[in-house]
Amino acid sequence: MNKPEIPTLDDVAKEARVSTATVSRCLNFPDRVSSKTRDKVLKVVKDLGYTPNFGAQALAAKRTNTFGAIVPTMNNAIFAAGLQAFQEELGRNGATLLLASSSYSAEVEEEQIRSLVARGADGLLLIGTQRNEKIYSFLEDRKIPYVISWSYQDDKTRSCVGFDNFQASYELTTKAINLGHKKFAVISAHANSNDRAYNRVKGIRKALKDNNIDEQNLPLIECGYSIENGSQSFKAHIESNNRPTIVMCGNDVLAAGAVKQAHQMGLKIPEDISITGFDNIELASVIEPALTTVHVRHKRMGMVAAQVLLKQVEDKSYRENIKLETRIIEGKSLAKPS
Repeated sequence: MNKPEIPTLDDVAKEARVSTATVSRCLNFPDRVSSKTRDKVLKVVKDLGYTPNFGAQALAAKRTNTFGAIVPTMNNAIFAAGLQAFQEELGRNGATLLLASSSYSAEVEEEQIRSLVARGADGLLLIGTQRNEKIYSFLEDRKIPYVISWSYQDDKTRSCVGFDNFQASYELTTKAINLGHKKFAVISAHANSNDRAYNRVKGIRKALKDNNIDEQNLPLIECGYSIENGSQSFKAHIESNNRPTIVMCGNDVLAAGAVKQAHQMGLKIPEDISITGFDNIELASVIEPALTTVHVRHKRMGMVAAQVLLKQVEDKSYRENIKLETRIIEGKSLAKPS
């Protein structure tokens, strides 16, 4: 095979003995080509070292086949599994993912949304529902598809693939109450910029109220998601004048910090104090004792969110709301109060 200095689409087509349209389909829509043809074309692409001119493709198709996702943080594993599944599903459809992190800042997220749109993103994955209406209008005016995830809202005007944070938290709190707990404390993310955290705390308060436990004076510490913050917040709760029998944490990372601090303070879990998490990331099963937490179907959520977004690109009027169920994972960190 004579390798051209800078191989072109025509070179690939000639070498593979197919049309340039077939080469394009193999690169952009591989599922639309037979495996025999696809393998032959991709082998030539590799042998020649051909790199598609995505700028030219985007001009021709009025599409970049690039999608954006903006997550609140990349500092821990909360979003990792879902984003991996999201990216893999895009990849199976010949699309590329651009990832940004807002650090839980609404202003930063807005800047990133505008930047991704300016770079030609065909669609966006957004985490949670809480943002200024003007950014939704910005996307809708430009007909940029988006999917909201990690939260669920029954809104037919906006696609959503997520779960009910309020209900999941309510059910976990009710389980603790049924075991006999009455003295609760909470470690949460800052709820004013995080609808997931807000609804999880709201679920706790509602469960307490429904069971005639004072929810108005619930000890609550808000902090950034980190093991160290979870550790310091737990210590503050334990050293307070109203020591709890259970500390409920807004996610497994905070709960890991709480467990770490409990060990350092000589407390036995769950004999002296119960601790719960949320998300069921891998960390929840490897700390000692394993956490009682809420299992979120992160992989399923990421995959389905990508599928919905891809459908919206093909049909701008398409909308879908998919609610994924959660379940309680019973570890060893929750038991009856002593």
